[in-house]
Amino acid sequence: MNRRSALACIAAFALSPVANAQTPSPSKSPGARKVTFNGRPLSPEQLQRLEALERAYGVRIPDLAYWYDNRTGGVGLWQGPALAAFPPGLELGGPMPANASLGGTGVFVNGRELHPLDVAGLSQIMVVMRGRYWADANGYFGAENGPAMGNLYMLANAARARQPSVQHRVYAPGELSGLTGNSAGYCTAAGNCAYPR
Repeated sequence: MNRRSALACIAAFALSPVANAQTPSPSKSPGARKVTFNGRPLSPEQLQRLEALERAYGVRIPDLAYWYDNRTGGVGLWQGPALAAFPPGLELGGPMPANASLGGTGVFVNGRELHPLDVAGLSQIMVVMRGRYWADANGYFGAENGPAMGNLYMLANAARARQPSVQHRVYAPGELSGLTGNSAGYCTAAGNCAYPR
């Protein structure tokens, strides 16, 4: 999936009836972007960074509520699982709240309690245990405040080698990417998205 189709995939998902029914709308004010990250509206500087990203990839994400992990670049609809990866370090919104994805899993990464679909995805490449962890945009992860325990990219490649029929798209560090599927819908490697009714 190329970078433009990854952003298009998140835009298509966010415009779907499923997403609109589940995602709270940010406050409305005429003429301004109505987008929030991590429960906060964007400052003018943050909005400039988001719009520069949109211009670079030729898409505009819908004005909705999102969470953003500044360390990994992971992004998703508010109270939902990860949908895509933006470049890390954009500092959109503010600190990522623990409840950004509803959680309920007891698995925390960079302070966010993972959504059950995030845990299900990780479980395809590794054993996932309750606890607090860190991860970075290069795929390295470890226990919170501890050294690196492994690399998610390497684990995904190993899982793909063991089960060639299982599709694990591995993106290069910093590459804009999209999650291939969740219960609300999926996107193919070609960037085509479908959402069951």
